[in-house]
Amino acid sequence: MGNSTSFFRPLRLKKKNKVKLGVEEGAHAVGVESLWRWKTLKHLEEDLSESGMCDGDITSPLDHMERELNEGHSEESRQNEELQPEGKSLEDFNLLSLLGRGGYGKVFLSELRGTDELYALKIIKKDRILADNTIDNTLMERRILVLASKNPYLTHLFSCFQTTHYLCFAMEYVNEGNLSHHIPCPGGFDEPRSQFYAAEISCALMFLHRNEIVHRDVKPENILLDADGHCKLADFGICKEVLQDVKMTFCGSENYVAPEMIQGQKCSTSVDWWALGVLMYEMLTGCRPFDDEDWLKLCESIIEDEPEYPLSLSKNAVSILKAFLKKDPKTRLGCEKSRFRRKEEAIRVHPFFKTINWVLLEQKKITPPFKPLITTKTDVTNFKEEFTREELTLSLVNNAIIEDFSQKEFQGFSYINAME
Repeated sequence: MGNSTSFFRPLRLKKKNKVKLGVEEGAHAVGVESLWRWKTLKHLEEDLSESGMCDGDITSPLDHMERELNEGHSEESRQNEELQPEGKSLEDFNLLSLLGRGGYGKVFLSELRGTDELYALKIIKKDRILADNTIDNTLMERRILVLASKNPYLTHLFSCFQTTHYLCFAMEYVNEGNLSHHIPCPGGFDEPRSQFYAAEISCALMFLHRNEIVHRDVKPENILLDADGHCKLADFGICKEVLQDVKMTFCGSENYVAPEMIQGQKCSTSVDWWALGVLMYEMLTGCRPFDDEDWLKLCESIIEDEPEYPLSLSKNAVSILKAFLKKDPKTRLGCEKSRFRRKEEAIRVHPFFKTINWVLLEQKKITPPFKPLITTKTDVTNFKEEFTREELTLSLVNNAIIEDFSQKEFQGFSYINAME
């Protein structure tokens, strides 16, 4: 991405961005109809607001953001300056392309004005956070992004800032897209490549777990590849801080949800190792181990069925898949009692990883088996065309909801990472 130190230098602003307001389409991890049906299951009685999966859109016709970006001396901008003691704002960025969209906001490929530095700029709406009471989740995401600078396999944060109506994360731009874009179907990757990715993802998860954080949404879409071919675990929006097994609110993406979460049992890091097992199966075969268009049948399959293991898989590959996909989390690889002080050490010594030097891996000194082809720094061909071809817009917000709450709810959000 170039020398990121320019991010912290004072900028002489040029012509401001012209970003047209539009209506954001919600992106659901699980459809509304499926969730309604799922609530009929006796094991799920908790509110799903924590996960933010039942997102609808608020379409109040406000033009405050357009004024904010195009009228530097407006009252809106003066309010933003009060919220932004560090001086970073949306006016510092040129928005180049849409990379992704979720229930709370969008992620843009952006360029820092006056430089050639590229960032993934995540812009989320305060009104949705306030309406769904997910402020704690957002602050948790900020905390993890700050912490992520200490691990090479987590996406890194360079700065976060806010406007009157939006919270913004300026993160490193990982330009080779996510694993769902790269996994061949059918067939999957060969075992050395799958092993390498699984080891780097394991390293990221172990780091989070040592810091008492459960990711809860490990899936191909949240594993990014950088220009050298290394993995980056992304999207910490539904992470949870846990000290021990607890009964978690149902969340995550349906095909990767662990059976103990479906059954409403107490759980913690076990849900991440189950999801990694599902992801590894998909990498090795090109197919999901549990897949059904009917949500209830999918849940039943996750709880009751055993996956089929192709004869093409090695003995060690089948062994580790079975170990990660054990229905009982107490006997699952990474969770079971063993001779190791840390249960997760059993993952490192599993025969599937026998050729991995974990010391070098943690230092990011192992050469990836695959290096993506890059045409230009701003190439977005590895991202979904439904996003990259979309007109650059920012979603409308419901100003009334924001006004009902104090901006003090977001006090201390702004941050510049001097480590990057």
